[in-house]
Amino acid sequence: MSAAAFEGPERLDINGRTYAWPRRPVVVVCVDGSEAAYHERAIADGRMPFLERMLERGADLRADCTMPSFTNPNNLSIATGAPPSVHGICGNYFYDPDTDTEVMMNAPELLRAETLFERFSQEGALVAVVTAKDKLRRLLGRGMRGGMCFSAEKAEEATAEEHGIGKVLERTGMAQPSVYSAELSELVMAAGVAVLESDRPQLMYLSLTDYIQHKHAPASPVANDFYAMLDGYFERIDALGAVLVVTADHGMNAKADGEGTARVVFLQEFLDGRLGGGAARVVLPITDPYTVHHGALGSYATVHLPPDAGLAGLADEMRRLPGVCEVLTREEACARFELPGDRIGELVVIAERNTVLGTTPERHDISGFTEPLRSHGGLTEQRVPFLVNAPVDGLPEGHRLRNFDSFWVGTQLAAR
Repeated sequence: MSAAAFEGPERLDINGRTYAWPRRPVVVVCVDGSEAAYHERAIADGRMPFLERMLERGADLRADCTMPSFTNPNNLSIATGAPPSVHGICGNYFYDPDTDTEVMMNAPELLRAETLFERFSQEGALVAVVTAKDKLRRLLGRGMRGGMCFSAEKAEEATAEEHGIGKVLERTGMAQPSVYSAELSELVMAAGVAVLESDRPQLMYLSLTDYIQHKHAPASPVANDFYAMLDGYFERIDALGAVLVVTADHGMNAKADGEGTARVVFLQEFLDGRLGGGAARVVLPITDPYTVHHGALGSYATVHLPPDAGLAGLADEMRRLPGVCEVLTREEACARFELPGDRIGELVVIAERNTVLGTTPERHDISGFTEPLRSHGGLTEQRVPFLVNAPVDGLPEGHRLRNFDSFWVGTQLAAR
């Protein structure tokens, strides 16, 4: 792409925020499930020499992710530059009481705001979006004009007509990986570098999978190998002249006791005992089509109650359950976490650091786990890295840095 192709409007107003028009590529990498300890320990162990050098000349910051600290809400927040109260995606999954159906939040029509990718592409920018899992592709690619939007999960099926690119595996030299593998994330990075080198998109978003982080703690050999792989791709992106922002959709924590037994509070079991079977409905928004590595167990849940349930009394009882951190009413949760009130229950329940929330024991099969449970969703997974290959200055005084500031910061740097 020629330098002239980077010409466009000086700025764009999107979802109440102003974005600069970049003069060079902006690449945001969302390392799914990446708390700071992962890259810090990998650097200390000598496995990420490029990132160590990059942070010496760039910015090594921390940001807050969107609550709940799950994949879909945060990827869409990064894509829109806004919280779930604006874009409407408040989980991987929700219950719609109007239709009495449980809905996977993968369909583009559930999105209530335009994405940066949609708007920038419609203004003439070349945009590339590469996701690990196909569940995000349709949401992130909604309304995009031209450009490329494809997933590593279905890379072998990508076509120029539908996805803006074909022969992905041929271009990267990789085989089609399993959805439950480190190679799925590596394919995202390899494809991103190949596209950046050949097509020079103004905006690129690379969204990985947290398969490794769900199974391996920071500094473990497998985790260090994974981050060493990322380091090589970060170096190549930097060498290609892009502004690089590395963040995460959420962190990750062990959710087991010292013996490796999962610590679970079964909320549906508790509520059935108080109200009768099926009177209340517990929704676990971590639920998605890929539960092998977490068993649909996370540290955040919403609860739908019948009108006569005695909300205040139940909330007080649930606050006293061992492992529960907070119980908020719908109004309290919406005000604190910027959530869409029509897509959550009457109560929001958040677990402690090393505890997850479930429905009933028989609905969660983790018998096949080979490692102690690691998961996310709560406040203790909200702090994430925000790493940039250039100094970040000029943030407004008192600004609370969020992971969804990634393109806002990146485009400002790329406009200079």
